[in-house]
Amino acid sequence: MMGEMKLRTLRLHDCCSAPLLLVVTFFFLLTTTVPRTSAALCAENSNTTCKECLKNVSCLWCRTTKKCLDYPVRTVLPPHSLCPLAEARWGLCWVNFQALIITMAVIGGVIIIAIFICCFCCCKCKNIGSKRTETKMEMQEEMRKARQMERKAEMKERHDEIRKKYGLAKENPYSKFENN
Repeated sequence: MMGEMKLRTLRLHDCCSAPLLLVVTFFFLLTTTVPRTSAALCAENSNTTCKECLKNVSCLWCRTTKKCLDYPVRTVLPPHSLCPLAEARWGLCWVNFQALIITMAVIGGVIIIAIFICCFCCCKCKNIGSKRTETKMEMQEEMRKARQMERKAEMKERHDEIRKKYGLAKENPYSKFENN
């Protein structure tokens, strides 16, 4: 029994460690081989066309120097010493990097503002809906009170009829204190 449990545990660890080992090996190979090959590919495309250079997504084309450079992934933006932003091309040859950044920032800002407006409108609509619900609840409460008052009046009327029928009805509530 104990040997069987150890075997199951061993199998479970083997099943879990194999994919983990595969993933770690893949990332190790990816991080060690990609920059070397992409740098070599980018350097090979220097003094060609922008279109040829940008076929590799890890390359950056500098229009003034006509060089295909490896994109500096450690910095978000390529430094000015490498290539001025207005002259750098990445992704598309007809869009300079500066315009691309400005466009992406504007689009991102518009999306964020749109999300805030949608959230505001949803909250406002929800509050309007709660006001409608609140007024509906108040109307239902008033209707219940009105029905309750009607039932109370009907019950009092029935009780008064029963008292009259059996001679228990007194016209004056203080008549029981009178001496006859």
